Amino acid sequence: MKVLGVGCCWEELAAGDQFRTLRRTLTETDLVNFVSVTGMTEVIFIDATHGEHNGAIRGRFVPGALTYTIIEGLQCQGFFQGTGLAMLELEQKMMKPVFVDDTVYAEIEVISIKPTSRGGRAIVSSMNNVRNQNGDLVMTYKAVRMMAGRAERDAVGRPPGELAA
Repeated sequence: MKVLGVGCCWEELAAGDQFRTLRRTLTETDLVNFVSVTGMTEVIFIDATHGEHNGAIRGRFVPGALTYTIIEGLQCQGFFQGTGLAMLELEQKMMKPVFVDDTVYAEIEVISIKPTSRGGRAIVSSMNNVRNQNGDLVMTYKAVRMMAGRAERDAVGRPPGELAA
């Protein structure tokens, strides 16, 4: 029986493959929860009036780390759910601020796939372009992940002791 919600295994990917995530609107609640749990309680994030009068960016903007984690969450829900084994490297660049009530999504391109010497796994590099509701590029990042192959992927969600078909 197939398990719904399981991501791609590396054998199903090829350099040049492109994907787009679903969209997600960032809310005031997202901002407050994120800065609270991470300890990023800087005045620029906790004082709603600060951006009206001070600083280089006007308005209620969110940390780049929040935008990044939202995009990773969107990818996890489909692209590498149960197949993403490890984030090995990350190279980010923030292009424009993201504000409360902005809607973000990512366009992902697979750059390279290198099977590991252990077998059944591969190192997958991707370029992730994050855009807002206007299509403006707000962040780019290259991610290098270890991803599972078919055998490991097909074991995700199986009851203990059940063999793969």
